[in-house]
Amino acid sequence: MGSNPTLSAMFYAYILKSLKDHRYYYGSTSDLKKRLKSHNGGKVRSTKNRRPFELHYFEEFPTQSEALLRERFFKSPEGYAWLKENNII
Repeated sequence: MGSNPTLSAMFYAYILKSLKDHRYYYGSTSDLKKRLKSHNGGKVRSTKNRRPFELHYFEEFPTQSEALLRERFFKSPEGYAWLKENNII
């Protein structure tokens, strides 16, 4: 049985915005809905005290490594500048 590319999983680089302190959180995942639920459920140590969050922005990628690279870019000085220039944050 061969693999069907149309059914393959997608990966996401995402930005959440805290409705408590209005700061951003950058991450990557294969399931945006489940990940947002984890953040808002207090299951993520780094965001536990900054809840609730809303999904502010995301980009979709065919591989986990591409999503991770994009997350790292968002966290870099160049990525921060790009996000500001494009009015994303």
